[in-house]
Amino acid sequence: MADLFLKQAKQYAASRPGYPSQLFRFIASKTPSHQVAWDVGTGSGQAAQSLAEIYKNVIGTDASEKQLEYAVKLPNVRYQHTPSTMSMAELEQKVAPEGTVDLVTIAQALHWFDLPTFYRQVKWVLKKPHGVIAAWCYNVPRVTDSIDELFDEYAVELKPYWDPARALVDNDYRGIDFPFEPVDGADDTGPIEFVTEKEMDLDDFLTYLRSGSAYQTAKEKGVELLSEDVVERLKSTWIEDGSQLKVAKFPVYLRIGKVGDA
Repeated sequence: MADLFLKQAKQYAASRPGYPSQLFRFIASKTPSHQVAWDVGTGSGQAAQSLAEIYKNVIGTDASEKQLEYAVKLPNVRYQHTPSTMSMAELEQKVAPEGTVDLVTIAQALHWFDLPTFYRQVKWVLKKPHGVIAAWCYNVPRVTDSIDELFDEYAVELKPYWDPARALVDNDYRGIDFPFEPVDGADDTGPIEFVTEKEMDLDDFLTYLRSGSAYQTAKEKGVELLSEDVVERLKSTWIEDGSQLKVAKFPVYLRIGKVGDA
């Protein structure tokens, strides 16, 4: 998946929602130490920026150099281009030594990973027994009833072009393999629901739609899913309440666990 967002990296960085502060406060409350966080699949650094407010050092890694070009630079965040699959030696060299990381985060990316290999690396790099892994995804935005209805029609046309792994997001990460212990105070590893919001005008919303990998896949196959007719229907629906700016609400689903003595 190294070049998944290569063509739309700028659009992706500009149009994707951030994540709510409540999410990061909750995650941080489960790690006894706040020295080192590793944000895997960091993309344009959306999660890394929030982690940098809590953790002394953050390592943001991604297999896409193009995505990293749009990451906001901060003094306590080190961005690192990595291969999509790392050896343990590369992990130690590029990320951190064994047993030194307090938190591993994966925002909207876990479903793309080779999970058995990745989880071995997570268990190796996390501090034992209280090191935490937190992975979350967000699902489709909700704006207004009429816009949501059009979006859901569009999503039906989009579905054949999604990678099969996308089904894990559609199911809110309920079915994803997650072999970790519940964090202190929790009965299970989730998913736990949060909500993030992004103010958008119509151009922002269209940019968001065009930044998706399924849209890009369709376009490469010669299929324009956002045809003039679709765009015109969306335009007329968007302005029917007289407001250009709208708040899109994205549900966020968190899986969180600790490494234990694994």
